[in-house]
Amino acid sequence: MAEHRTMQRDALLDAARSLLSEGGTDALTFPALAERTGLARSSVYEYFRSRAAVVEELCAVDFPVWAAEVESAMQQATTPEGKVEAYVRRQLALVGDRRHRAVVAISASELDEGAREKIRAAHGGLVTMIGEALGAMGHSQPRLAAMLLQGVVDAAVRRIELGVAEDPAAITEAAVGMALRGVRG
Repeated sequence: MAEHRTMQRDALLDAARSLLSEGGTDALTFPALAERTGLARSSVYEYFRSRAAVVEELCAVDFPVWAAEVESAMQQATTPEGKVEAYVRRQLALVGDRRHRAVVAISASELDEGAREKIRAAHGGLVTMIGEALGAMGHSQPRLAAMLLQGVVDAAVRRIELGVAEDPAAITEAAVGMALRGVRG
């Protein structure tokens, strides 16, 4: 019985990822989850009390996987500059990943304060990882530099997701350049 519930919960989370990546938070509804999984709408409520609970669970499951991929890429680099480059490149490479698209699609207003705090803590782990590399590069305020660097990454993610003017590879190269050389180009 427990195994069946785990399988159903996983199916609901997978359906939620698809809905979020295809249509954003508006697409994530309990009727849509029920339709995607073949469950009755009332059954969805047995697993999650609200859309925010679905979103919170997705973040709890998917963000650590995403962060581990970024950390692994950074660990393969041998220099602080290489770690910064890996940090930027890996995050931007993950933009097309369904897990990442789902997490990005989530609106902070959908979450209660406890869920937002969990996400901030997870992002804090990324900032700490890159802060160490920035400190090794000589930044006098590595945490501030890390937060600003993450802002560049976030802007590049949004630009890639728009899919309009620039090629994603060009956006990635520009973001890496800004990370390593600043705005001088």
